[in-house]
Amino acid sequence: MMTKYKFLPVLLLAGLTACSTSTVYIVRHGEKVSEADTTSLSAVGFERAQALADRLEDERISRILTTPTRRTQQTAGPLSQHLNLPIESYPPKPVDAVVELVQQTKGKNILVVGHSNTILEIAQGLGAKPSKANIESEDFDNLLIVTLKKGLFGKSVRLQEETYGKPTPP
Repeated sequence: MMTKYKFLPVLLLAGLTACSTSTVYIVRHGEKVSEADTTSLSAVGFERAQALADRLEDERISRILTTPTRRTQQTAGPLSQHLNLPIESYPPKPVDAVVELVQQTKGKNILVVGHSNTILEIAQGLGAKPSKANIESEDFDNLLIVTLKKGLFGKSVRLQEETYGKPTPP
C-alpha cells in the first residue's frame, strides 16, 4: 500500500513549482515639458516620479520596463536608483511585446511605464478589464495593479485601480 503513495510528494512538488504570482504595476509617464516625442519630464513630472518610487519602494519590484523615451525612463528613474535595478526598454507598439515580457517573468513584481495610449491596452493584454475607456492627455496619476496568479487549477487575473502622487485636476 505504501508504494501507491510514494510518488505523491514528487507530484505535489511539481504542482507547487508550477504555481506563481506576479504583480504588475502599470503607469503612464509623469507630466512632460512639451508635446514633442523627445521631451523630458517637467518639474511636476519629476515630483510624480519620486511619488511613484515612494509608493512602490516596498513592493518587491524586481524588474522595470519602460519604452525608450526619455520621459518614461525618467519616471522610472527614482525607483530604479533606489532599488539598484536596471531599466529595460520595450517597444511601445505593439503592446504584445511588453505583455510577452511580463508573462515570461513569472513570480516577480514588475513596474511597466508606458503612455496614455498604451497603459490600458497593456492591462487588457494581461487579462484585466480597466474601468476607463481611455486616458486623457492631462491625466497622469493612474496606477493599474494587475495581479497574475497561476496555480494548479488554472490562472486568475485581478485588477486594482489606484492613483498616486498629486491628483490630476478634474
